[in-house]
Amino acid sequence: MCGFIGQISYSSINPDKLINANSHLVCRGPDSTQVFNNKINKTNALLIFNRLKIIDLSDNANQPMQSINGESIIVFNGEIYNHHELRMLLEKKNVKFRTNNSDSEVLLNGLEFFGLDFIQKLRGQFSLCFINKKINKAYLVSDRLSQKPMYYSFINDSVIFSSNLLSIVDSLNTSTLSEANINEYLQYGIVSAPNTIFENIYKLEPAQILEIDLSSTKMKNKLSKYWNPDDYVDSKIFDESEFFEHFESAIKIRQQADVPIANFLSGGIDSSSIIKNIYDRGDEINSFSVVFDELKYNEQKWSRMVSNKYQTNHLEVNASAILDIGTIQTALNCLDEPYADPSVIPSYIVSNKIANSYKVAISGDGGDELLGGYTRLQSMIKPRSYLENLISKGYSLYPSFLGTGNFFLSKSQNLNLAYSSYFKDEKFMKLLKISTNKIIDKIDLDLSYEPFKSLLIQDYKYYLPQMMMYKVDRTSMANSLEVRSPFVDHLLIQYVLSRGLHSDMLNMNKGVLKNYLLNDFSTNFINRKKQGFVFDLEHWVFRNINYIEDTISEGNLVSSFSKNTLKLLSINKSRINANRIWKLYVLEKYLSRI
Repeated sequence: MCGFIGQISYSSINPDKLINANSHLVCRGPDSTQVFNNKINKTNALLIFNRLKIIDLSDNANQPMQSINGESIIVFNGEIYNHHELRMLLEKKNVKFRTNNSDSEVLLNGLEFFGLDFIQKLRGQFSLCFINKKINKAYLVSDRLSQKPMYYSFINDSVIFSSNLLSIVDSLNTSTLSEANINEYLQYGIVSAPNTIFENIYKLEPAQILEIDLSSTKMKNKLSKYWNPDDYVDSKIFDESEFFEHFESAIKIRQQADVPIANFLSGGIDSSSIIKNIYDRGDEINSFSVVFDELKYNEQKWSRMVSNKYQTNHLEVNASAILDIGTIQTALNCLDEPYADPSVIPSYIVSNKIANSYKVAISGDGGDELLGGYTRLQSMIKPRSYLENLISKGYSLYPSFLGTGNFFLSKSQNLNLAYSSYFKDEKFMKLLKISTNKIIDKIDLDLSYEPFKSLLIQDYKYYLPQMMMYKVDRTSMANSLEVRSPFVDHLLIQYVLSRGLHSDMLNMNKGVLKNYLLNDFSTNFINRKKQGFVFDLEHWVFRNINYIEDTISEGNLVSSFSKNTLKLLSINKSRINANRIWKLYVLEKYLSRI
């Protein structure tokens, strides 16, 4: 799939305006672009879809797609991995199909036949608009973890929606930046759902449905949720064989495609476990890795070890060789929202390399969230001593220009405070002289669970959907590459959340996967320190500091408060300050595009 934009209105729609906005959809070289422009009862509807052909390559599977009886229409971005199983279910109900293998038509017919309950049956990643003419309603739906984003805006007597934020901005007569949401970005590095950086343009939260009643003249609407990770928390006994049944199913179902498939291979535990599973089943493996000249960030030794062991067709891309300003800006241009995680750069580079030969790739994203792989989680589940809590009080005395003060807050007995310290930078806001009073804290641990489960659930509600999934989708779609992540399969997630911590397999950092790989690799491979998927940002920022300072100082929004701050941050050349300067740089480059 690729992307869409649509408008439903009681008044006339200017098709040229929406078609022009369609050019901003994040997708390089779609296989086809289709337009639906017609009346739906009292309303006018214009739907535009850019298609990347992966399943059912025939034109019959193009979108926008109408049901055979003409009562429903859909635009849908993503993939439904269990569409074969669902097609058989529908065919047993005598539902007719015009395609042989289209997951889009399965989704369309399923929603028409079963209603919204059909969403519960889906295994996949998706954002969709489903219009039911018979009951005169439209539904915007996001998948369980917002792997595929959905943006929308109600303007007068219209609703405009898209898989891309800037497409909506282009389709509106005016758009206003939100100062409060810009401040959220400066503190957290993102603008989290339901907000965007613009006033009156919103994005669906994970597993959310926006129902729009088209029978009145005011487009009444309401929001609801169809999936919540909290609902699956239990303390059943963990069974390793059951876990790997779910794990293998999540991988196999994502290998279904009518085009060849590639694999991301970092050499870490997650991607290595996926490749081992594919190898053990006798399937051919095409793997790709990013390598760096800097040893601190280079996992080439480990990825080659995995490739050799499992006999993959392996290719590497050296990111260090192409990390110039042009490459950086090309990667940043794929973002339709400001996003400060520097891992977007190597993610874009490897996606671009894979896309030269493939349309689909399988990644290990979500493994850390599933099995507690982050260092922050491992440190937070340990009881805090009185001395550690006393150390946390040093935060108030810590100078803002030196760093975030995370070291101090992470020792706090207040788990909400400790957890949020890994994501926000209130010291930076103090440097910028920006009040944080109006920034809503999206981190709220449910402490009725044991800490490990509370932290896992919070990662599923905030970090994974708001930060990780956005990066994966934007960098891959900009290269017309569909990325599939077995570790975010909701059945696998539900299984882990429903198990207690009786087993070391769950209570230890990825113990179940490390044990899985133990017969194939040494303990040095298994137990090495986790590396982040980043480049040497500190070196890049300070090497290009004059260019960055000029870029920010010449900007429209941040120049008023950044000049002195930049000088202060540049004097103390640290990793944290490089990240802060990068955050300002990314924002200014984004604002220059809109």
